[in-house]
Amino acid sequence: KDLDKEMTEAQTGEKEAQLDYETMMKDSAEKRAADTKSLTEKEAAKADMQAELQAQEQGKASTTKELGATLKYISSLHAECDWLIQYFDVRK
Repeated sequence: KDLDKEMTEAQTGEKEAQLDYETMMKDSAEKRAADTKSLTEKEAAKADMQAELQAQEQGKASTTKELGATLKYISSLHAECDWLIQYFDVRK
């Protein structure tokens, strides 16, 4: 009888261990799937942000070039205005 009892306990313990293992494997598979999905989403977001950054950097370069040209134009206007003021009396 003790042997039967031990065998029954061992079988029960083995079944429980098998169920625990299957549950753990299922949970691990779900976690891997969720992690993979999260990683894919983060990589897509990173790619979008890098594209946006590149576009912003190009826009900044263009704006900086335009600013330089505008400052140069303002400088030339200032010089012309100074000349006009300096020789105003002569031109009268």
